[in-house]
Amino acid sequence: MTLQICVAQLNYVVGDMTGNAQKIIDLARQAHARGARLVLTPELALCGYAAEDLFLRPSFIAACDDALEHIARELADLKDLALVLGHPSGDGMRSKSVSVQRRHNRASVLRGGQVIAHYDKRELPNYQVFDERRYFQPGHEALVFEHAGVKCGLLICEDAWFTQPAADCRALGADVLLVINASPFHVGKGNERERAMAERCLQTGLPLVYAHLIGGQDEVVFEGRSFALNARGQVCARAPSFQEQAFDVTLLPQGPHGEMVAETSLESDLWHALVLGVRDYIGKNGFPGALLGLSGGIDSALVLAIAVDALGASRVRSVMMPSPYTADISWIDARDMAQRLKVRYDEISIVPEFEAFLSSLQPHFEGRGVDTTEENIQARIRGTLLMALSNKLGSIVLTTGNKSEMSTGYCTLYGDMAGGFAVIKDVAKTLVFRLARWRNQNDPFGSGTNPIPDRIITRPPSAELRPDQKDQDSLPPYEVLDEIVARYMEEDQSLSEIIAAGFQAADVEKVTRLIRINEYKRRQAPVGIRVTHRSFGKDWRYPMTHRFRA
Repeated sequence: MTLQICVAQLNYVVGDMTGNAQKIIDLARQAHARGARLVLTPELALCGYAAEDLFLRPSFIAACDDALEHIARELADLKDLALVLGHPSGDGMRSKSVSVQRRHNRASVLRGGQVIAHYDKRELPNYQVFDERRYFQPGHEALVFEHAGVKCGLLICEDAWFTQPAADCRALGADVLLVINASPFHVGKGNERERAMAERCLQTGLPLVYAHLIGGQDEVVFEGRSFALNARGQVCARAPSFQEQAFDVTLLPQGPHGEMVAETSLESDLWHALVLGVRDYIGKNGFPGALLGLSGGIDSALVLAIAVDALGASRVRSVMMPSPYTADISWIDARDMAQRLKVRYDEISIVPEFEAFLSSLQPHFEGRGVDTTEENIQARIRGTLLMALSNKLGSIVLTTGNKSEMSTGYCTLYGDMAGGFAVIKDVAKTLVFRLARWRNQNDPFGSGTNPIPDRIITRPPSAELRPDQKDQDSLPPYEVLDEIVARYMEEDQSLSEIIAAGFQAADVEKVTRLIRINEYKRRQAPVGIRVTHRSFGKDWRYPMTHRFRA
């Protein structure tokens, strides 16, 4: 049993069936010339993942059908090449009130210009960011097809996390399991996949080749990291993370063989995920560049470094907008960082606008003391200036709020939340500091070493919206806050469970209350990159109006 397999670990674009098809055709021909006789594309590669309600449009499915036929014709002359192609198929009935799906998440096997077999995904995930039962019906039949003397059992993503589909392939005489996937990244997900697939190998006694895509799609990122396991569940080949690659695996009698890329650190994976998410959101949507408010604080500094690594310095613009409460060191550090990364840096004082607002509102505020209202006015002035620049220049505004702030509402609606893409929306404050230190020690994209001045990392965080303000005046220490948020929001622990774990009841009550009452803000926040197993995005669907407190 010898078969050379090529995994098309490529960055596909949702809805670009023509472009995706050409990528697949080009890679298949190149792989065939290198000796590959089987090409695996990831799940739904033909249309990109995930197309969401585009799946409901008959014209979308028709375009996928046309592209599939085009690929079959273009590769028909390669008689000894089989291509496993992920795509949607079928139709459905839809009215204003009722939707009946007959569509499938399908993998077709193409050879000699024909579809020789197809397989419909059996296990349809409907959790976290997945809504597959909204669009597809489950398949019911296993598929084992023979090519070049090898019997290949085919599974699609979630199928491989359950025992029965793999067992069915084994019962039909499969020599190897081929698993095609679109599995969104979160920290630690790569190891989870390899452990789960190792269980399938041990269960069936079969080797396994796992094909995964790469790229950013709105709030999710796919990291690649395709791999192959032997029958004992040991990793025998692994593709790089966050890189497009034609990943070659040779299936030998003793097991698969191919390139073996070492595992990377949590910080490295997270950094590359954020960079890829920014690059693809801006690039695939056609923005010429990005701009952001650079405050001299840690969050905006981190976002600037990510943006430059993603886009290059020439496509990033930073704007410092000092208020009456901006410290001198914030000016100094912001300028310093802009110079280190060689980005355009502008200063626009908001003092005149702030004074004008206070003057206009003074008669209406008569008898009322200064409070967060005046702080929010400053943030909203900055948001207005950034959006004006965005309108004029066409560049997208990157917001700089982190997950800790999104959780607790420590952000200003129509102020620092104004923008088009929230880069670190799913990155807790404690992790923000870790990433900043990591980036200062590493230069993965050649943008420059030590881009973030040390003082930005070491000084106490502050919004600088009132004299001597510190974040910890309003919030528990971030080490405490972030752990409570993770337990309550990501792990669904109750208040009593969190308190029993050793946290102060007052802190738990305060943080969880802030999470509950600020849902209305999060509903109006820009989309941001998901990097944990639960973000404030599609996998967080809490009512704004409710009275549940446990």
